[in-house]
Amino acid sequence: MEREKKARKRAVAALVAAAVAALVFAGFYRFAERQWIYPLRYGESVERYAGAFDLENALVYALMKTESGFDARAVSPRGAKGLMQLTDGTAAFVAAKFGKTAYDVFDPDTNIAFGCYYLWYLSKKFADPATALAAYNAGEGNVAMWLKDDRYSADGKTLFSIPYRETKNHVRKTLRYREKYQKIYKM
Repeated sequence: MEREKKARKRAVAALVAAAVAALVFAGFYRFAERQWIYPLRYGESVERYAGAFDLENALVYALMKTESGFDARAVSPRGAKGLMQLTDGTAAFVAAKFGKTAYDVFDPDTNIAFGCYYLWYLSKKFADPATALAAYNAGEGNVAMWLKDDRYSADGKTLFSIPYRETKNHVRKTLRYREKYQKIYKM
């Protein structure tokens, strides 16, 4: 009888310890998820330019995470640069819209301003967020062609299929990250 009581006490203690460990781990995971996995880097610039161009903060953070992993000095194999991975042509296009002749695409504030403007511009041309993201990645000319092709679009406004694997993955990843930012930060 005494052995059974001791065994029960040990079992209860083990369960309590496991429950406490699970709670501690869950709290740490939520903290890690917020701070490291889905960070809010460059928040002042994101809030300023997302607000100026009527974009969701969550979408801008998700796009930066997808494009560069928040690396302001990132350069892609195709020459896209900075946090939001702007090509030289895109940066020049946006700079002209802003009336700028001199700019540093690696400056985080400039890159976010230009990237947000370009995403806003594409969002006006392609109302569906997934289609605008596809244009951000593959170029608006490609997306315009896909929208005219019934293999990729049924209505000429949204894509039900994206022929470039990289672009398909880019859109899927960015939208998944946006959902995480929305959930974690209540954006």
